[in-house]
Amino acid sequence: MLQPDPLNYGWRDYALRVGIWRMMEALDAHKMRASVLLNADCCKHYPQVIEAGKQRKWAWLAHGKNNSIFHTGMDVDTERKVLKDIVETISKGTGQAVKGWLGPALTETFETPRLLKELGLTYVLDWCADDQPFALNVPGMMSVPYGIELNDISMFVSMGMTGEAFYQAVVDQFDRLYKDGEKTGRVMALCLHPFIINQPFRQKYLEKALAYIAGHDAVWLTTSDDIASHYADNYMK
Repeated sequence: MLQPDPLNYGWRDYALRVGIWRMMEALDAHKMRASVLLNADCCKHYPQVIEAGKQRKWAWLAHGKNNSIFHTGMDVDTERKVLKDIVETISKGTGQAVKGWLGPALTETFETPRLLKELGLTYVLDWCADDQPFALNVPGMMSVPYGIELNDISMFVSMGMTGEAFYQAVVDQFDRLYKDGEKTGRVMALCLHPFIINQPFRQKYLEKALAYIAGHDAVWLTTSDDIASHYADNYMK
């Protein structure tokens, strides 16, 4: 309701000015590649971030035009046009074919998976229902796990966690999935926003958590694109 809104704009702008570069350093230290949930508008406004991610071979997923336009309630013709523009903008901006989708605020319509398939995408992250990928009712489309709870917005903004509590939650999540993974693979998604996790007083807990994960044997440090491809090749034939 505020025009302008220095508080909320500035809070989020911290991500692009400072936070994302701290995140890159933390991920680079363990040769981790990010799965970027990218608003299409970022291709125009933040090309320096896109270029840095391209150098690191990050995976680029469509995350709407921006985080203010939700997909709930769109009619099918409007959504088809909007999705086409989003996917084409991101593909052109990143030089990479878009394979995955997370709706703004995890929003979809009942037609979203089918429309995404028409555009060549193969998976969505909106359905936080499992620790493994699973096939959707639209043939050729799947769900890849996303973490609605192991998510810095939920943990710090909604629940008011401390950095120490965040670190312990990451460790506990990892330890259980690592144990489950002795029988069959599990996906651990650590969902981060650089205007939150990369604040100076939280940065060291992220670095500590990533070091803990990377310090274990038989862990595949990879992207959601690679997970989707592996599942499609081995379990959807």
